[in-house]
Amino acid sequence: MSAELLSPSSVERWLPRQDSIPTNVLPVLASVLNSEAAGTLLAAFLSGRKGTTLKTYTQGLKDFEAFLGCSDSIPALQRFLSNGLGHANGLALAYRADMMNRQLSASTVNVRLAALRSVVKMARTLGMLTWALEVAGLRHDPYRNTRGTGRDGYKALLAQAEKQKPGKRERDVAILHLLHDLALRRGEVAGLDLTDVDLNKGVIAVKGKGRNEKQLMTLPVPTAEALKAWVEVRRTQDGPLFTNFDRAGKGERLTGAAIFYLVRRFGKRAGLVARPHGLRHAAITEALDLTNGDVRKVQKFSRHRDLRTVCLYDDSREDVGGQVAALVAGRKDNETAFSANQSLTYRK
Repeated sequence: MSAELLSPSSVERWLPRQDSIPTNVLPVLASVLNSEAAGTLLAAFLSGRKGTTLKTYTQGLKDFEAFLGCSDSIPALQRFLSNGLGHANGLALAYRADMMNRQLSASTVNVRLAALRSVVKMARTLGMLTWALEVAGLRHDPYRNTRGTGRDGYKALLAQAEKQKPGKRERDVAILHLLHDLALRRGEVAGLDLTDVDLNKGVIAVKGKGRNEKQLMTLPVPTAEALKAWVEVRRTQDGPLFTNFDRAGKGERLTGAAIFYLVRRFGKRAGLVARPHGLRHAAITEALDLTNGDVRKVQKFSRHRDLRTVCLYDDSREDVGGQVAALVAGRKDNETAFSANQSLTYRK
């Protein structure tokens, strides 16, 4: 599809201009957003969002601004929302096609469209408009590789962490234990404070993805021992549980990005492709193996809201499709041999 067909101006060419819409239906079709209202909407949309969600939505809005040719989010929101449902849907469709032409992944396209739908929902909540964006995302196949590094890969990463200098060694070993033993996400690990750890009771308080309250999780013995070793090095002053050793940010909270690069670096040294979420995948897959596929028990461990997500891990672990394919292939071989023998018999 040509760039001209995807441009915002080409979409707006075939949409009715606001000044051509009869005044008696204009309130239903359009709601002009001035710069003050657009600023209020943007502030309300971003407020309360934290960490990865805030970063992802901000990046999405910046990309949409660039698509519209705007220099800032406020004029972009004005252009997007000031001419009614048809106009907004048209721009969103063109934006989706543009992202597909740029060969962005389906998950990236869907997250950015979700950001636009969320902006429209916030505007509707604030009484700025009365409609909802109707452009759907792309179909995609999530959790295609849910096996992760496996237990052997995890042990190889631990071995690399053990080679670190004192201090970094205890910190990084504790981080790997949390990523694997409790299947924590890197953002959850980065967000931990020292006060979240109670080694006497053997628990840790974790604020999960998309949750407002911390959840107490029991520490397995190896995990508790690794944390104890790190806390003894870190000492007992309040603040983030995991801190930076680098000169530029020494003593500051270790970020999720730093944890990502830490795991990836250990993987390269061990000859593996490793990332923090791969350790979570490995832990969930191993939990399914050890519980004989008890998806409800494993859901408690993984803290997935939707049981179907755990079922995806279970299907991948069992490779059900591959098992059926092997059965079909075996049956066809037998049938072919049977048919050939029959043919020879008839010829005789």
